[in-house]
Amino acid sequence: MSFDSGPLDRFLSSAIGDDAAMAMDLRAVFADSARELADLMRRSRCDANWHMAALRLKSLAATFGVISLIELAESAMAGVPGDPAVLRDINAAIDAIG
Repeated sequence: MSFDSGPLDRFLSSAIGDDAAMAMDLRAVFADSARELADLMRRSRCDANWHMAALRLKSLAATFGVISLIELAESAMAGVPGDPAVLRDINAAIDAIG
């Protein structure tokens, strides 16, 4: 799986201009938030919690235009709650971001 950081980079550039330090901070905040949601998915004990965490991850990714993470969150919602392969792919995508 590859990660295209173009949409995230374009979003950050349009939001804050050429401030590299601010872009790095926002990227880190995005990645931290996504990791928290992936952890919520991992710890979910029922289908509803899994689905809600995946939906929140999708929303976060959509806010920043990160298509690959949107697609992974949709796969999680359509698949089996707790699927370790989906979680592995989500965590890999998040690690590629920040």
